[in-house]
Amino acid sequence: MEHLPVEVIGNILSRLGAARDIVIASATCRKWREAFCYHLHTLSFNSKDWPLYHDLTTSQLEILITETIFQTTGLQGLSILMDEVDEFSASMVIAWLMQKLETLFLAHNLIMGVEPNYQRFSCLKSLSLSSVSISALDMSLLLTACPKIEILDLVNLEIAMSDTQVAVELRSPTLKSIYVEEISLDKFILEADGLEHLHLKDCVLELFELVGKGTLKQYKIDDVSFIHFDIGESLENLEVVDINNFTIIWPKFYKMILRSSKLRRLRLWDVFFDDEDEILDLETIAVCFPQLSYLSLRYDLRDRVLHYGLQGSSHLENVIEMELGWTDINELFLDWAEGLLQRCPNLRKLVIHEVISEIKTHEEYQMLGNFTSSIVQLMRKYMHVEVQFYYE
Repeated sequence: MEHLPVEVIGNILSRLGAARDIVIASATCRKWREAFCYHLHTLSFNSKDWPLYHDLTTSQLEILITETIFQTTGLQGLSILMDEVDEFSASMVIAWLMQKLETLFLAHNLIMGVEPNYQRFSCLKSLSLSSVSISALDMSLLLTACPKIEILDLVNLEIAMSDTQVAVELRSPTLKSIYVEEISLDKFILEADGLEHLHLKDCVLELFELVGKGTLKQYKIDDVSFIHFDIGESLENLEVVDINNFTIIWPKFYKMILRSSKLRRLRLWDVFFDDEDEILDLETIAVCFPQLSYLSLRYDLRDRVLHYGLQGSSHLENVIEMELGWTDINELFLDWAEGLLQRCPNLRKLVIHEVISEIKTHEEYQMLGNFTSSIVQLMRKYMHVEVQFYYE
């Protein structure tokens, strides 16, 4: 062990994660202490790691965290999760951030009084806030105070609005990825010229607007309610579109992604069309997205969808994996699945999702059995395709 480079020891200590374990391990010898002080990258304070954390007052916890952090000079990632602490003082949180941190995860805390003019977190690249109380203004100022921020995760925030601040407006020229979950807002405006990944989940937003320069590569929406939604028209670099449990105005949605010729993955799962006459046009998808390699679809099937949705002759040449699902037992599904198989000549894997929780009668079970047998018979024509069934 004495021949291990001190940098390697620093990596070993960083993988321990829990602050108390790291401090104990650093007492092994002088070399391990040196690794703790100069080569430790990650530190985590979690009330679940040590029961005695619950016996300390907020002031004592602040002193303990501060003294531990200030003994290190190479710290890049800091995680603080103390369930029973109402809030840490702003001065302490700022003092922690003023270190050369690159990653910070903060939960169950209050952030207020951000002053970006003299509080600059020049090294911070990744910021995750969970169950944090913060005003819309401080949220905006905090992002301004992080000139190198690339990753931002916002989960279940309590955002206070003022009479003069009626919208959450965030601006960052360096931001590349944002994840937003369980947030309800009237207006959310994000200005990020270099944004590549956008993921919204379980949110209620009257207005969401992304102002960028066409750098978006991944766009995911999972159970989100919008009245107005705008991510711009320059989406030529989109590679992944993943939409789950969402109502689509198909002409608007299609126009939005029409020029995304680099699209590789398209997932439309449990989507609802705003107009019953709207259909998912497979011919258009084949023509506009020639690089598509993964296709995942589950939505309400009707005769019109089957008839018009499968029209055309263009093949999805590069699709090698496909997932199909149904929300109720429907005899149209088999014809739909066969039509899709015929359009994907190079398919290697097919995953079929079936919902059986609503099946109650003998006839419904019989229909499920007949359907499964029909699928097996159909797939005998496509022996080169691996088939999997998932029951929900």
